[in-house]
Amino acid sequence: MSVHQLFDLGGQTALVTGAASGLGSAIAEALLAAGARTLMTDVDEDALNARVALLRKHHPLAEGAVLDVADPDAVDAVVDDAVRRYGQLDCVFANAGISAGRGFAVETGQLEHVEHPAWDRVMRINLDGVLATLRASVRHMKPRRQGRIIVTSSIAGIRAEPLSGYAYVASKAAVNNLVRQAAVELAPFNVLVNAIAPGPFATEINGGRLKLPESAERMRTYIPLGRVAQPHEIQGLALLLASPASSYITGAVIPIDGGASAR
Repeated sequence: MSVHQLFDLGGQTALVTGAASGLGSAIAEALLAAGARTLMTDVDEDALNARVALLRKHHPLAEGAVLDVADPDAVDAVVDDAVRRYGQLDCVFANAGISAGRGFAVETGQLEHVEHPAWDRVMRINLDGVLATLRASVRHMKPRRQGRIIVTSSIAGIRAEPLSGYAYVASKAAVNNLVRQAAVELAPFNVLVNAIAPGPFATEINGGRLKLPESAERMRTYIPLGRVAQPHEIQGLALLLASPASSYITGAVIPIDGGASAR
């Protein structure tokens, strides 16, 4: 197999949740550039339509569907419809997620201030939404005995993160073990399950705080590479895990954090 073929997704169908902006949008763009028909989903219909229209100018295989991953029936319906329309589902990125607000580095983020309604909302999206996406996807991948599922986790799920809220770190830690569990179950079916664990990226999550110069400057002291990442910097790793190049990778949680988790 040539190097080009290792990363070629021509003829494949991919689905990305939380694709209207940030990392999900960057991932979808990479999949499209590699030749995959890509169904971009998001709960924000206006932002999704705008992003799909923009990508279609260069990538006619971009399509969109409104989806709230906190609704498991809706996840089933979107995934099933995608398979009916395209005939197959080769790669799924369970990327949708939300912030839990500030971590314990700020007084309002400390343990005694954690509120159950906010905790439950984060879990419904960040954990239950991932489970729903995996469950809906494997129903179609197992019979074909092939597929790739990639989950967006976080380095906050690997270690304590004073800047991340309790519900966020708990949801991402749970997601990491969900990935490992699913990877072992699905390995005999050649369905590979992995997680990407981003560090600080300049996206809309947490109110887009890391897009602000003052916030990015404060983060530099925590990151060996000395800067906050831009969304396009996730594309190489995403493409690796979606492509034939990752044929012997499963059950991995791979940090992409400028060296932050190595400290």
